[in-house]
Amino acid sequence: MIMIKINLEKAKVTANVARRAKRTEDFKHHDVMATVPAKAKEAEAARQVIRDADAFVQIDMDDAVDDVELKQVMVDAGLA
Repeated sequence: MIMIKINLEKAKVTANVARRAKRTEDFKHHDVMATVPAKAKEAEAARQVIRDADAFVQIDMDDAVDDVELKQVMVDAGLA
């Protein structure tokens, strides 16, 4: 049987690239709304909610001890 070893540090870099891409996509609507003076406060509050949730995902990714745990974090965050 062939065993494939996953480089966890490289996997975490790749996972974080996916996390940032999702965050950027999630921000798009709110970025547009932030340019509307009447909606700017609401948009910034929504963006902060995204930032806060994203920070927890990043911490969980950084704390993953193996590829299985990292994959589960990605699945739970809607990244895989």
